[in-house]
Amino acid sequence: MTTAPDFIRDRMRADVAAGKHGGKVVTRFPPEPNGYLHIGHAKSICLNFGAAADFGGRCHLRFDDTNPLKEDAEFVDAIQHDVHWLGFDWGTHLYHASDYYESMYEYAVQLVREGKAYVDGSSEEDIRRDRGTVTEPGRASPDRDRSVQENLDLLQRMRQGEFADGTYVLRAKIDMASPNMKMRDPLIYRIRRVEHHRTGAAWNIYPLYDFAHCLSDAIEGITHSLCTLEFENNRELYDWFLEALRVPHRPQQIEFARLNLSHTVMSKRFLLQLVQAGQVRGWDDPRLPTLAGLRRRGYTPSAIRAFCERIGVARRDNMVDLSLLEYYLREELNKSCERAMAVLRPLRVVLDNYPEGTAEELVAVNNPEAPEAGTHKLRFGRELYIERDDFREDPPKKFFRLAPGREVRLKHAYFIRCERVVRDPKTGEVVELGCTYDPATRSGEATDRKVQGTLHWVAADVAVDAEVRLYDALFSVPDPMGQAGEGGLEALMNPESLQALQGCKVEPRLSGVAPGERFQFLRHGYFTVDTDSRSGNLVFNRTVGLKDTWAKLEKREQVSDRG
Repeated sequence: MTTAPDFIRDRMRADVAAGKHGGKVVTRFPPEPNGYLHIGHAKSICLNFGAAADFGGRCHLRFDDTNPLKEDAEFVDAIQHDVHWLGFDWGTHLYHASDYYESMYEYAVQLVREGKAYVDGSSEEDIRRDRGTVTEPGRASPDRDRSVQENLDLLQRMRQGEFADGTYVLRAKIDMASPNMKMRDPLIYRIRRVEHHRTGAAWNIYPLYDFAHCLSDAIEGITHSLCTLEFENNRELYDWFLEALRVPHRPQQIEFARLNLSHTVMSKRFLLQLVQAGQVRGWDDPRLPTLAGLRRRGYTPSAIRAFCERIGVARRDNMVDLSLLEYYLREELNKSCERAMAVLRPLRVVLDNYPEGTAEELVAVNNPEAPEAGTHKLRFGRELYIERDDFREDPPKKFFRLAPGREVRLKHAYFIRCERVVRDPKTGEVVELGCTYDPATRSGEATDRKVQGTLHWVAADVAVDAEVRLYDALFSVPDPMGQAGEGGLEALMNPESLQALQGCKVEPRLSGVAPGERFQFLRHGYFTVDTDSRSGNLVFNRTVGLKDTWAKLEKREQVSDRG
């Protein structure tokens, strides 16, 4: 793999060498507690915590909790859990924007006293209309020239809860003709007469994100304020606030490209809609790109960190193929997962020449990539289950599995030959195969005979029933946001994103596995025990398939780089 670019660490390295910020590096990860974190946040977490550690600095976890209408303590707890799960820790540096509400209010009063902010009674529609366009300047509010004393009085009464929501807002007085629309008298405070999950009913007004964000950075002594490219135009506004308020510390904002992953979306708003509409099974649905969903599906934090390191930090948005994330997961699971046999769509096989009432134990390697993992025993007897798809009565060309008169090997066991086919008399469906086995072909013993196909299987008398959930991409197109038409994102959702298979058969040693344990099911992929599993009710999630497509993608990437 090629080394990923990282211009942010290059910038930090230069700043430390020059003694900027006293040679310190202090970053922060600043989520809004209005939803669960997703894989895009993982990139920011790895960058902020990782870069700070690289330069002997620290990273704060700070919740930008400025909108009590959408925030909840559930999200606060989930975010902390996810950051820890990824392998990072903030130590004693856990903060909230709400910690600074009083300081922010005093800063707002300072702006009013200096004639740099005013209370506006315009409606939300009027403010939006008078903001102008990218080609036309905005129009000043009739309240823009209120006196300082009147503004101070109204702001105090807003804080005390005298007015209803939407009656007034506090706006910065900057430039209604600025080419940067963020500078056209942006809102600083709005009335929200609702309780906050931390401050309760103490406040009736709440700061807007742009005002609270840069001040929180300044108050905490952040040196490098890392954010995604959509905040590039906000930098001028942040600098204006910090300059106008003469704060003692000036954070340096640096923008980087957000993560865009194929066949999914990173919009918390849309993810929330899916959850609330019941289109997915909660924030931890394994089809979602949330860290909770990825964890439940069986992703590991180390695989996600390796993925984030590989994609690096770029200045320009691009689309990363989902198969790259799967590559890093597959690379790790291949080395760490024990192998097991599971039959997802079972077809009964009876070995007519195997002695009735007898069975034997065979030996299977736990993981050929890790000899130290040892072996386990497999029960073998007269009746077995194989995959229904591994049999064809009229096999097509290059079908090397079981068919009438054809011989295959059973993994870790013997050669078997199909001699007869049993059908359901009503439906005509094949329900059983009569086969013979060759005792001279036991696995591990020398034989001159060769077969082209090897099948996995489970002994019928000890097979354990399980539900297996097969997951696919949530969207059927690579770029849902860019390809959404009149039907919106919902029309692009993949109807085959989940297949729940009942009556699957797995090895008996899996009967006592705990949620979160991972296995490679031979020929099927990597699977994780779901949190729905209970005693007598095994549930497995397919984490990722066996097929590795990244090698092909990387080859195309190298050809493109040469071109």
